[in-house]
Amino acid sequence: VGLSNGATGAINAACDQVPMFLMSGRTPVMEGGRFGARTVPIGWGQEMHDQTALVREACKWTYELRFPDQLSDVLDRGWTIANSIPKGPVYLSLPREVLCEPCPLDGLDAGTNMAPVSAAPDRAALAAAAALLAKAERPLVIAQRGAGSEEAFTALTRLVEDWAFPLSHYWANQIAIPMTSSCHVDWSPDALVREADVILVVNALAPWWPDRAAPSPTARIIQLGPDPLFARSSPMRTFRSDVTLVGDTAAALLELVAAMNAEDRNEEDIARRRARISALAENNRKSVGDAARAGNGSPMSKEWVSHCLGKAVKGRKSSVFHELGCPLPPLELEHHLSYFQEPHSGGLGWGLPAAMGAQLADPERLVFATVGDGSYMFANPVACHQVCEALGLPVVTLVLNNEEWGAVRSSVTGLYKDGLAARSNDVPLTSLSPSPDFAAIAEASRAYAETVVDGKELPGALERAINVATGERRQVLLNIAIRKSGLH
Repeated sequence: VGLSNGATGAINAACDQVPMFLMSGRTPVMEGGRFGARTVPIGWGQEMHDQTALVREACKWTYELRFPDQLSDVLDRGWTIANSIPKGPVYLSLPREVLCEPCPLDGLDAGTNMAPVSAAPDRAALAAAAALLAKAERPLVIAQRGAGSEEAFTALTRLVEDWAFPLSHYWANQIAIPMTSSCHVDWSPDALVREADVILVVNALAPWWPDRAAPSPTARIIQLGPDPLFARSSPMRTFRSDVTLVGDTAAALLELVAAMNAEDRNEEDIARRRARISALAENNRKSVGDAARAGNGSPMSKEWVSHCLGKAVKGRKSSVFHELGCPLPPLELEHHLSYFQEPHSGGLGWGLPAAMGAQLADPERLVFATVGDGSYMFANPVACHQVCEALGLPVVTLVLNNEEWGAVRSSVTGLYKDGLAARSNDVPLTSLSPSPDFAAIAEASRAYAETVVDGKELPGALERAINVATGERRQVLLNIAIRKSGLH
């Protein structure tokens, strides 16, 4: 039962290439006559024919511990496989009879005896990619999962700005360059995809929407990442890859930047492209900002919440976790690790626990969990707030509350614009009204909480939230009433 509760976490970790060592107990198989045998009816009720099947497809490696003498070697093997690229979760099943046996301590406090597998781009492929990008007239970079490190974030920013390459964060889980860069273009770069002659895809599971914007048949596509074809995580994915660069994202990007430094430059072409891309970027920023500011009413828009949050965190060491909460474009974040969106596996309930983990890892960082009301309920918020209080985690939770399953409504009306569901007052099975008092849920664990209805009051509420989180080191929740909107 515990493993089934963790299965969604394993699926999310697999999709996002997160090295996770997942363990769970296994109900005893012995009905008596042995220490550790079954003692209560749960021992019979929880037995499964294949418990590991709950997470097998999501894990790179699974094993059941047979003898306590194996433990050190098994932990070494699991850790090494989890941290070999592409990284991902592993699972170890722990039968109670084995756990009840004496365990030798030899090796448990030693380092691992295996080195994780790494990879680097093929030199010929790297040279081919650099040559294509240097000669491109209409290049495009699509980055979905960040640059992989602070160093690579800086290097990629310098590359796109030196060469005037437009970069789009299409459905991004992390950002790869500052959103204020003159080369940062629209979140959805359909027109640029269609016209591009060379596209660099940086660790992107789905870099464009095939039915809406497909590259020209003559365009050359470069895919870069630890599993650039996503062979492990996606049974069917047919985005073209004319040049494939495999390796840790950060290391591969740094090698590509070094290869680009050796390429000849056509300064006139770059200057013309720079003028065009800068204008596109500026127009996009203006349209995004104008739309966000127009949503400051009562109820307010998601975009207004993002706009206000972006202003509030500017200049601060912060991270925004987004799970159907604050959409990326109005945030205008500028730093590595400043933004995380839920994995594309879509396992709801990820946002708040992920933000809590980030706060544990970096106590001095200002961490926001921005979630829809449905995502918040999926996170088991009573447990989350209790843990935040117990561990002193000053996470700021923004619940963007439109009293509905907005993602489900958007999916239905997107496919059947004139269908019966779209013509209903409320799309069936999407309403979350009446809304619970989310502020009271957080206050039950001594959080500072407010409900914000008027958009003009939001900047002040965010300022108070930040002051409590940073000054009192106390968790905060803002229950924010928003209007119904599209899918973010």
